[in-house]
Amino acid sequence: MSEARRAPRTGSQPRHRKRRTALAAGIPLALTAAGTLAYGTDLGLFGADAQTKASAATTAPAWATATADGFASVDALGQKGTYGGRDGKTVTVKTLADLEKYATATEPYVIVVAATINMDPVGKEIKVQSNKTIIGSGTAGQIVGGGFFLGQGVHNVIIRNLTIRDAYQGVWNDKEHDYDGIQMDGAHHVWIDHNDIRHMADGLIDSRKDTTYLTVSWNRLSQENKAFGIGWTDNVTADITIHHNWIRETEQRNPSTDNVAHAHLYNNFLEDVAGTEIKSSYGNYARGRTNMILENSSFQGLTNPVVRDATATLVQRGNVFSGTTGKNESGGSGAAWDPRKYYAYTLDKTADVPSLLRSGAGPRSTLGTTTATSTGTVKSAAATTLTVAADGTGQYRTVQAAVDAVPANNTSRVVISVKPGTYREVVKVPANKPHVTIQGSGGSRKDTTIVYGNAAGMTRPDGSGTYGTPGSATVSVLSDDSQVRNLTVTNDFDESKHQDIANQAVALLTQADRIVLDGVIVNGDQDTLEMESAAKDKVGRVYISNSYITGNVDFIFGRATAVIDKSVITLKKRWNGTSAGYVTAPSTAAGRKGILINRSTVNGDVTSVSFFLGRNWHPGGDTTVDPQTTVRNTTLGAAIKSTPWSDMGGFSWKDDRFAEYKNTGAGAGAASSNRPQLTDAQAADQEVSDWLGDWTPSAS
Repeated sequence: MSEARRAPRTGSQPRHRKRRTALAAGIPLALTAAGTLAYGTDLGLFGADAQTKASAATTAPAWATATADGFASVDALGQKGTYGGRDGKTVTVKTLADLEKYATATEPYVIVVAATINMDPVGKEIKVQSNKTIIGSGTAGQIVGGGFFLGQGVHNVIIRNLTIRDAYQGVWNDKEHDYDGIQMDGAHHVWIDHNDIRHMADGLIDSRKDTTYLTVSWNRLSQENKAFGIGWTDNVTADITIHHNWIRETEQRNPSTDNVAHAHLYNNFLEDVAGTEIKSSYGNYARGRTNMILENSSFQGLTNPVVRDATATLVQRGNVFSGTTGKNESGGSGAAWDPRKYYAYTLDKTADVPSLLRSGAGPRSTLGTTTATSTGTVKSAAATTLTVAADGTGQYRTVQAAVDAVPANNTSRVVISVKPGTYREVVKVPANKPHVTIQGSGGSRKDTTIVYGNAAGMTRPDGSGTYGTPGSATVSVLSDDSQVRNLTVTNDFDESKHQDIANQAVALLTQADRIVLDGVIVNGDQDTLEMESAAKDKVGRVYISNSYITGNVDFIFGRATAVIDKSVITLKKRWNGTSAGYVTAPSTAAGRKGILINRSTVNGDVTSVSFFLGRNWHPGGDTTVDPQTTVRNTTLGAAIKSTPWSDMGGFSWKDDRFAEYKNTGAGAGAASSNRPQLTDAQAADQEVSDWLGDWTPSAS
């Protein structure tokens, strides 16, 4: 969409009525409060291949009766709040044909998306009709390469718990491909909730042409030039609520609200992560004749976090700004207004917003943790949070003490929020404590550091032998569904002083499935990052994004199925000042995926053509493993050798799986027998989604 804006003009104001005490007609408040969003991931609830199982709201699951909050809950334009397809049948879809069939039907439906659905052609936007709920089944509901369109007069639509992604066509400021995640032209009464929308071709959400009575809540919006644009007419009629959204790594329209009569933004988290290629140009923008209330939101690292036109009115209350620069504006001559005259809502504390949204925004494996308040306001419950501060101002002084406090076999997310500082300790999250997030609470991943200096050849303090490579780790994550975010993990073992022992020194070890490492720095020399599964016959998937990994010898290694996405891999000189090393050393089990480096950068202050991209590790001479590394769409510095793969332990790398695809930079090279390149067809089967399978990484 063009960023140009037409001259504003005052339009007629719609009439509102306050929201009724009950959340939806015919549904008692007690029912909605008890289980408004209770939602199971077992497709047996519907029948694995069922088309229609529930025929009326009275027999639909409780989550299917969910209704919106904010302006989407207001009775207006002949519509009594927003409840989607509650009054229709519940259907489960796994194909594009079925999704389109039910979404475009004239009758109401609750449509459960229970698979990854690829749009054909790329950029397709399904034309959703009124009275629909489209909801993902756990984290399985994914729309790839396209999205949804709500046209003039379409109303009473709920889009929830979906991942909508990857329509990107390679042009950052794409004006040719209008491939949005969700586009609305003249719709009303729409609720967009708990989605992950990212990496589209034009924008993530477009609310255009007087779309009104819209609530956008608890979404993750990321990896995009234009996040959320609102407006595209001179009329000042739209009423919109935007709350509890995590908007990160986007450049503009965060959102941009043009000629909105009542724009209520609260408890949002806008984050521009330092050190990445994406830089914000502005954050929340009140344009034209917009009248905006902006409350209890957190802004980290943004340029021009809050901007308004001279003709707009913008009232700020309770917002927090960390590391921001440029414009931070408020004021204007418009009439003051109070959102509570239209609907009830509860503000979370601004200081809690980053942690709350990192753990609660986006699709959920279950929406059962969401509750309804006595006022009828729907909000997501925060994860349990334990605070760590070395100075004693937290609940615990060490990270390990907080880990020890997590109950065994916990079933819900526990966030260990670590205050800025250096924590010299060894941390181990045992296998019986899943759903643990260790997260730095500072504005930068550099603010919080966990560091230790064990090495494989060092003798344990109890004399029971040496640590061995895994035992040397500073941080070990052995539990499924666990995460490390926004901090630095370092192994500072000094090789120069200990050449007499085995000097593998791991900074971070993962030995579990569905592990997220996001916004972290992992520092070491040899064997910096070890990624394994719990056992050779088990899957161990790891997703790393927006991170930095440093080292020199085999410093990204193991048998896990690992994706390193949008990250920087930094090559270091050896302890004696020489430049030589290997980036990866996969020991992948046969029939599994290995290490995928995608959309990243590999460079460092080392000698040209001195590093291999990888070598094939067959632990103990194991002939059954089939090591794999794929490096694609990545910038390679001059340090990478023109023959980038190497043999290891007497095994030829050519007998294993090593390849590149469309890499750039001084270290990239043409296809040859010593430098295999994927064909386009092969590359289509080596995407991030192929590595992760049925798992969509999220903060929940």
